[in-house]
Amino acid sequence: MNNSAYKDAGVDIDAGEELVERIKPAVKKTHRSGNMGGLGGFGAMFDPKAAGYNDPILVSSTDGVGTKIKIAIESGRHETIGQDLVAMCVNDLIVQGAEPLFFLDYFATGKLEVGVAQTVIEGIAKGCEMAGCALIGGETAEMPGMYGAGDYDLAGFTVGAVERGEQITGESIKAGDIVLGLGSSGVHSNGYSLVRKLFSSTIGFTYETPAPFNPSITMLEALLAPTKIYVKPVLKAIKAGGVKGLAHITGGGLTENIPRVLPDNVAVKLDAVLWKKAGIFGWLAKAGNMTAPDMARTFNCGLGMVMIVEPAKAAAIKTLLESDGETVFTIGSVVSRQDDTPQVIIDNQDALLS
Repeated sequence: MNNSAYKDAGVDIDAGEELVERIKPAVKKTHRSGNMGGLGGFGAMFDPKAAGYNDPILVSSTDGVGTKIKIAIESGRHETIGQDLVAMCVNDLIVQGAEPLFFLDYFATGKLEVGVAQTVIEGIAKGCEMAGCALIGGETAEMPGMYGAGDYDLAGFTVGAVERGEQITGESIKAGDIVLGLGSSGVHSNGYSLVRKLFSSTIGFTYETPAPFNPSITMLEALLAPTKIYVKPVLKAIKAGGVKGLAHITGGGLTENIPRVLPDNVAVKLDAVLWKKAGIFGWLAKAGNMTAPDMARTFNCGLGMVMIVEPAKAAAIKTLLESDGETVFTIGSVVSRQDDTPQVIIDNQDALLS
């Protein structure tokens, strides 16, 4: 089959090649030690030894952005959705103490619009810069008939490394340890099927409507606020010592994610009045007539990352994170757990609704 016949079938090879050329400057900015070669090969190579590792354990993660992409598509604002993709992947690596080394993306669409794809991938490259990892490859799939006009989907894959014996496992967490919460930038990239439902069912709302919880921004700006990338400050805190466990607060919220790093014999007791929540969460709770437990299981409720630390080092770690621009709250402590009681106890839950 010749190229013109393939193009008549809906796949434009020339557009794909043009996209690769357009994104090369953005990709080049993500180059880091260990990166071998450039775009265009059948596979991408990375040398952990050149990145400074002696006996690395590799940690991998893959994720997507979910239906938040629909908001980017409907509004024509594609600049930040790539950062969301990177954040969802690399934030999962650092909870195990791993430094993100490289990233690959998958962009799938029905008909390749080079300008849109370029904007999205430049956002991915920006996210990789923020995370300190190299964007070393990816795939652009043009699949006529699979997606509606203008639609696309994203997936990401990242690999990181941690020296053997330095992994963060949560095994040493015990009663008396302190729980810190790192502020989120908003809803991040989970729960958007519900967010979009509540937005679309609110009479009179458009993307340009001033946000009722913050009239200085539009609803579009609130809904597309990019997921925060915690890599550099969290890795610095880990290196300083005293970090025992980390939880990236994604799908499942506080009550489903924190237990993933806890030994069975302990729980965390949090107080919901001890951290500040962005106004969008109060709006979501009211618009959805949600209960506090439902909020805690659906959204990050203002905390994108939870860190469990040694009591003697809690203040120093909090100060270190704040010096890197993070908003950090002391939100509770670790307690002994009896039998099959919940591993996340939240006092003053009504504070999650406002």
